[in-house]
Amino acid sequence: MGIYVYMLRCADGAFYVGSATGDDLAPRIEQHNMGAYPGYTINRRPVVLVWSQHFDRITDGIAAERQIKGWSRAKKEALTRSDWSAVSRLARRRGGAPPSEPNIDPSPSS
Repeated sequence: MGIYVYMLRCADGAFYVGSATGDDLAPRIEQHNMGAYPGYTINRRPVVLVWSQHFDRITDGIAAERQIKGWSRAKKEALTRSDWSAVSRLARRRGGAPPSEPNIDPSPSS
């Protein structure tokens, strides 16, 4: 079955990162737009899917979701553009050591 990790752009321009199990992400996006989830997106509708990736292992997807949620807005925007050089550049730490990254496929999937 696996898991999708996805990023939505909200009506106010904010990003929302979430995950959903199953084979089709469309019903989950529709649920966000219908207000089925009383969380972050309820007052930021409509939302638009701007990025997604399927993970075969749920634990890998959850790890990727948590990591992406901690990214800066600029890095999330680079991910939506599949701008991997910018994602890499924005990932560099001040100490010079690159952080570990989730196994995100560089090919667009949304």
